Order: sequence, then C-alpha cells, then structure tokens
Amino acid sequence: MSSSMEENHALPATAFFPLAGPHKFIAVFLVFLSWVLVHRWSLRKQKGPRSWPVIGATLEQLRNYSRMHDWLVEYLAKYRTVTVDMPFTSYTYIADPVNVEHVLKTNFSNYPKGVVYRSYMDVLLGDGIFNADGELWRKQRKTASFEFASKNLRDFSTIVFREYSLKLSSILSQACKAGKVVDMQELYMRMTLDSICKVGFGVEIGTLSPDLPENSFAQAFDAANIIVTLRFIDPLWRVKKFLHIGSEALLEQSIRLVDEFTYSVIRRRKAEIVQARASGKQEKIKHDILSRFIELGEAGGDDVSLFGDDKGLRDVVLNFVIAGRDTTATTLSWFTYMATKHPDMAEKLRRELAAFEAERAREEGIALVPCRDDESSDDSSAFAARVAQFAGLLSYDGLGKLVYLHACVTETLRLYPAVPQDPKGIAEDDVLPDGTKVRAGGMVTYVPYSMGRMEYNWGPDAASFKPERWIGDDGGFRNASPFKFTAFQAGPRICLGKDSAYLQMKMALAILCRFFRFELVEGHPVKYRMMTILSMAHGLKVRVSRAPLA
Repeated sequence: MSSSMEENHALPATAFFPLAGPHKFIAVFLVFLSWVLVHRWSLRKQKGPRSWPVIGATLEQLRNYSRMHDWLVEYLAKYRTVTVDMPFTSYTYIADPVNVEHVLKTNFSNYPKGVVYRSYMDVLLGDGIFNADGELWRKQRKTASFEFASKNLRDFSTIVFREYSLKLSSILSQACKAGKVVDMQELYMRMTLDSICKVGFGVEIGTLSPDLPENSFAQAFDAANIIVTLRFIDPLWRVKKFLHIGSEALLEQSIRLVDEFTYSVIRRRKAEIVQARASGKQEKIKHDILSRFIELGEAGGDDVSLFGDDKGLRDVVLNFVIAGRDTTATTLSWFTYMATKHPDMAEKLRRELAAFEAERAREEGIALVPCRDDESSDDSSAFAARVAQFAGLLSYDGLGKLVYLHACVTETLRLYPAVPQDPKGIAEDDVLPDGTKVRAGGMVTYVPYSMGRMEYNWGPDAASFKPERWIGDDGGFRNASPFKFTAFQAGPRICLGKDSAYLQMKMALAILCRFFRFELVEGHPVKYRMMTILSMAHGLKVRVSRAPLA
C-alpha cells in the first residue's frame, strides 16, 4: 500500500496537468475565445448595440449615458425594436406603436412594473400608484380616478394654478425692469412645487417668494430623483446601499428629509381635520388631495388598507408630487425653449391670446386695463392689474378654446416628453407583434422621446417642431393615437392627471406668453440631464421683456 502511494507521489506533474506552462494558458484562451464566438453567434440576429459575455452592452451604454435618449433614437430609427443586454437582465426598447399597444394594452397583465423596477424606485415611490402592480394598483387606480375627476378638485386646482402663475408673472416683471437673466426651469420648478404642494398637501411652502429661498424638501426630492434613476445602470448600487457610501448614502439622507416633511404635514392635517369636526366647522376641511385621502382612509372599505396609515398617505402624496411637479415644470421649460427657437410660433400664439382676451372682455362687459408695453415706464401697478385681469378671464372652459396653445404644448410633449422612457417588467416569455422574443425577468421599455422623432410614426418632418400638425382642417384640435403619442402613457395605466397637467401648463403659458417675450442667453447650453424626467442639465437661462399688447 505504501509502495503504491510512493509510486503515485512520484508521478510527474503532467499526469495531472498535461498542459502546464504556456500550453495551459493557450488552452484557456482558446476555450474563452470559443465561448465569446458562440455568444456572438447566438446574438447574430439581435438588433442593437454589441453585446459581450457577462457585461452585455454595459460599456457602450455607460459611454453614451449622458446622451442615452439620442443614442436610442439612432438605433430605433434603424431597427424599431432594440435589445440591450446588461448584467443579470436585458432591456428591449420599442418605438413602433403596434408593439407599444401590445405591451400597454393587449397583453397588459404580462408587463407589470415588475420586481426590478420596484426595487429601484421603492425608496422614493413606496406602494404608490406609479410603483404598484396587481390588486394594489387596481384599488388605487379606482379610487384615484374618481377623486381626480371631481369638480371640487378641478375648481380648487384652477384657483391654485392661477395664483402661482401670477406670482411667477410678478417675478418676471421685476426681472424685466432690472434687466436680469433668469433661469426659467428653476422658476417653473418652484412654481409647480408650490402649486402641487398646495393642491396635494394643502400647504404653502413658499419657494416662489420674490427672494427665491432655498427649500430643503425640494433639494432632497431632486437629489432622490436623480439617484434612483442612476440605479438603472449602476450595478454596484446595492453594495453602496449596504455599505452606506456614495450616492446611496446621499439617497438615504435625502429620503429622510423628504419623509420628515411629508409625515409632519400628514400629522398636522389630521389634527386640523379633528379640530374642524370637533368645532362643527366641516367647511374648514381643505380640498387638497391629502385631506381627501385621509377622509377616505377613515371611511372604511378597501380604502382603509390603502390610506388608513401614514405610510400609505405618504406614498399617495409623493407619487402625486413627482407626477405633477417635475413633469409639468420640465414641459414648461422645453416649451419656453421652443418659443425662443421659433419666434413665429410665439407671435402666432400671442395673437391667439390677444384675440381671446378681447373676446372674453366683451363677453364680460369690461374694459381692459390700459398699460404701456415698455417695461422702462413707471406703470408697474397698471401692468400687474392688466395681467391679473387677463388671468381672471382664464377659466377651465375658457382655456379649452385656445386651440393653438394646446397644439403647441402637445407638440412640445411629442418631441420632449416629460418621461422619456418607461420600463415594464416581463412576467412570462412573450413574442411582440414584430416577432421579437422577450423573456421573463427582463424588461421592455417604450421610448416616447424616440417615438416622437421616428419618421415611420410622424412622417418626414418628424424631427421638426410643427404645432400645426395637431390642428385639423376645421380648425379644431386633432388627436393622435395614444400608442403613437405616448407622453401620457396609454391603455389601463393612461395618466389620470393629464387634464390637470394641461390645465396648469395652459394657465401659466397663457399668462406668460401674452405679456412676455423670452430670449435665450447667447452661448447657453441646452441639453437634457439623465433622470426619470427630461429636465435640462444647465437650466434655461433667458432674458425677459414685455410683449406687445396690441
């Protein structure tokens, strides 16, 4: 026995490692090369960027991260459907309305938000409607659709949107007199945050005050939004979260500030409702979203499980804020940019607004406040009175008559959708109408930013800003399929706040475009920043002057 063991010990190394030395490395290299070639062969029919074993298309995606939307435009213009492999998953991007309808409507149940998306967004959106699936989503959708359709909320929103549009007008009027450059994106963000917090929370946070104060809630909310977006391409975010370092440490701090503000408002509002009921003054209960959902949570039924505790209320309101604040401000910013690049559009819109003002004044039997066009003249009070008078003529129904304004806003959304990409999970293997196979566990993303630029969707002038495409031969507004114009989603998840968004945007733009002109500061770079929304990376720096009133 020992002799046999000694003989085994005496065997040369090549008996166990026949390719020791350089031969071994050559063999390993050949195996690796074969693996790569097999991998590339298996992807020979895949449409999209080059994919490598393990890392997929990560390198190309990271290299193009700052221009990812335009990167996708280039691929989707050629292929219509693009597959991008990533570590542990794959993304299929679609721009053909037939595929979009399949995902958003025909086979809706197979394309939920999904576990992956929820894991990225849960810290900010929680169980809110934009992050929920299944029965939780259906219950919220049913309740929210009823509440958002209420006349009380619409009337309250109209008053609030008018109030804050006038505050922004006052700031711009002062900028005219002082000859100051202003960042319209920042001002729009402040206006929509104040407006949405008033409609959503019933509180005045005052970021649009004349001195433009800093606000910790707004800063923390923005930081959280940016960081959760980064998670979609950062394979190390879970490690950072576990170690409490880098962007995830900042995210944790930002969410803490957001939650402190939100929960304090919820507690205060509940106390106000109790006090109003105790004093027999039910009319003092506010009409904001939070107050209404607190009442629903107390009423019993399914709503107790959704809104019966502070966490459920927090999720509802923050989902409402992220939907109504950032998206609206972003669209207003791109609209203003389009007005600076297309002065003919701005002038045509001013004529529509002037005609509307004259007609409404005749209907009301009032004389328009006289004031001069020149901001250097000392008629600030008369100018403010004229602006306020015009704003008072802008009702919900009245804004519906401004067809060209509606067309300009819609054309802005076509080319610069507030949500440029919208990913969905894949529950089960499926085949899209164009024959593309998608596998369970991956993600399908329809891309509104790309869809608006595709000639196969909009014709040879797809890349051109052309509001007239939305106006029919009879002069009325011409709608497009929601599966082609996807700025507000489509199918069962179509945006409940669409009318509210148009209301706020048209209220603000009617006032601003009637009385002001905007000129982009020379050399100011306008490009988007990678977030869940299509905000401008460097803001929108403009000079403001009074517009002719005639």
